[in-house]
Amino acid sequence: MNSIPILEIEHISKRFPGVQALSDVQFQVHAGEVHALLGENGAGKSTLIKIISGVHRPDEGTIRIDNRPVSFNNPREAQALGVATIYQELSLYPELTVAENIFMGHAPRGPLGIVDWREMGRRSREILESLEITDLDVNRKVGGLSVGQRQRVEIAKALSLNARILIMDEPTAALTEADVQRLFSIVRLLRERGVGVIYISHRLEEVFLLADRVTVLRDGQYVGTADVKDVTSDQLVSMMVGRTIENMFPKLPAVIGDPVLEVRNLSRRPLCKSVNLTVRSGEIVGLAGLVGSGRSELAQTIFGFTPAQEGEILLNGQAVRIRNPGQAMRYGIAYVPEDRGTQGLIREMRLRENVSLAVLRTMTRSGFIDTAQERRLAAEAIEQLGIRAYSIDQVVNKLSGGNQQKVVVSKWLASKPKVLIMDEPTRGVDVGAKAEIHHLISELAQQGLAILMISSELPEVLGMSDRIIVMREGRVVAEFDREEANQKNVVTAMMRETAEPATASTGQGVSV
Repeated sequence: MNSIPILEIEHISKRFPGVQALSDVQFQVHAGEVHALLGENGAGKSTLIKIISGVHRPDEGTIRIDNRPVSFNNPREAQALGVATIYQELSLYPELTVAENIFMGHAPRGPLGIVDWREMGRRSREILESLEITDLDVNRKVGGLSVGQRQRVEIAKALSLNARILIMDEPTAALTEADVQRLFSIVRLLRERGVGVIYISHRLEEVFLLADRVTVLRDGQYVGTADVKDVTSDQLVSMMVGRTIENMFPKLPAVIGDPVLEVRNLSRRPLCKSVNLTVRSGEIVGLAGLVGSGRSELAQTIFGFTPAQEGEILLNGQAVRIRNPGQAMRYGIAYVPEDRGTQGLIREMRLRENVSLAVLRTMTRSGFIDTAQERRLAAEAIEQLGIRAYSIDQVVNKLSGGNQQKVVVSKWLASKPKVLIMDEPTRGVDVGAKAEIHHLISELAQQGLAILMISSELPEVLGMSDRIIVMREGRVVAEFDREEANQKNVVTAMMRETAEPATASTGQGVSV
């Protein structure tokens, strides 16, 4: 590693109205280094990378590139000095081709200033080949690509700008496992070529797989930097949250009672085929499977987003017909969706307005919302779930990811459900918020709620579930009790070549 950093920031501070986002922060990246940037939601990571990429100007402090002080008035000035950022929300134009997106704003031109389309295609193919990307046709429209392919276009776009410092913000949040491995290979290639990579992720296992060094921020302040080989996962967690988290998966004792939700031969093709399962009061049933296995589709069928074509749903032993979410809600089913930003919240509205969304019908008097009751409900939610907000009138979009997730949960708890379906309950939230949400799930089960939890994180499924159901190609293929479940047998069931209904290791037919 070179002695002079390719990027160095010193004593950076930034204040927004009502909040000190960064205070006296330092950070540096060397050429050919993957430097992980960690911290809870609200720690200041986003503000820091926006300063590095020219979106914000710091109030105080110095930025140096190649040991020279620089000042950016906008992102284009940062790009000119080799800084490129790939945000979690990809910024591509779906109606344009791969090549047009790669060279957006700096297309090669001929003598008369006309875009040289042939040269653009040639150079795009050259960049993709240099990254060992062989599955992208440069003439294909980006709108038809998978999330992983679009991300590879973003990386190629960064290299077309001769990026020497590449910032990657939660790059694996929405990727399949195969795309994650492809991304890792590309990051390692970039490191070999001397690109400095700033890698932001809530997944600590990725830090240990990819990063050379790690820097931790907490509450807008610099906590420390260390070589990855010299720290443990527990040490990083402690640095991030300022305390030791004794139990990431706090499974509280709960009395498991009678069946609350049962589905029998439920089908909504092509991704939900003759599914049978039961969830009892006080029970957390984990639903595991690869992307595309039908887990979310099953949840959406139960909740009425995509009504069942065959089979039946029973609540407390009584068959019910659910044709839309409104009916599901009236039967006491609540659904915390995978995408809280577009499906779970109205992010431009205030916290209290979001909390009351599921019960507005009961809070309306003569066509007007009872705002006093709404405010009481929001205050109770903040206290019960430990939502960190300035007030019940704070706009939800200004909350951290973990607190936004708590608002989604509080919205549904206000409806006093009998069944709570949670799809990826901790996706995109920091490690401290994960522990808090896990504790909340366990408390709700202890209070008698029947919980169906879908998660792509096996430790979460294994740590929180009383029983685990594995799906593949729209079918239930295995069931495991908590005592018999482990990573090996769950993964084996997920990867099984055939999709025929399997029996649990107890030798009984699949019935959860």
